[in-house]
Amino acid sequence: MRLTPVLLLFCLALLPTFGHAAEKTVYGLNEYAHLNDLDLEVAAKLDTGAKTASLSARDIKRFKRNGESWVRFYLAIDTAHSHPIERPLARVSKIKRRAGDYNADEGKAYTARPVIELNICMGRALRTIEVNLTDRSTFQFPLLIGSEALKDFDALVDPSLKYAAGKPACATDAPKAE
Repeated sequence: MRLTPVLLLFCLALLPTFGHAAEKTVYGLNEYAHLNDLDLEVAAKLDTGAKTASLSARDIKRFKRNGESWVRFYLAIDTAHSHPIERPLARVSKIKRRAGDYNADEGKAYTARPVIELNICMGRALRTIEVNLTDRSTFQFPLLIGSEALKDFDALVDPSLKYAAGKPACATDAPKAE
């Protein structure tokens, strides 16, 4: 069988695509994540439909320290630390409200959430990602990892798998997400 020049060029054009996919790590719908900054391992839900990552937190208060914006919170996780956690505030995100969460009297279609940076390990990959703080105690997973963080992890998500990356096993230095 002889390949025509057009078919050969088409096959050669696809090679970079295959090489790029091979560099990605396949994760399941749920993965174990180690929050290095908090010395805590939690189960996370990987959600390609969500843009940002969210961590379950309660009693969230913003404050100033040496002229800089900080946030103090408690983890809203049953077995987690009972002491307050303080982290520099990276920014405040506007999260689109769901239909059942929208209050027409307030007139806001979004909710403002404080965002912090955390070093998170999944499998053998350690990344510094942005995480917004909100009370997720009514959800099964205290950590949701959205598409922006999944890009930082070079992740491919296979929803038929769970805990495909195994227990977190990372070095201590996290590459900064760009």
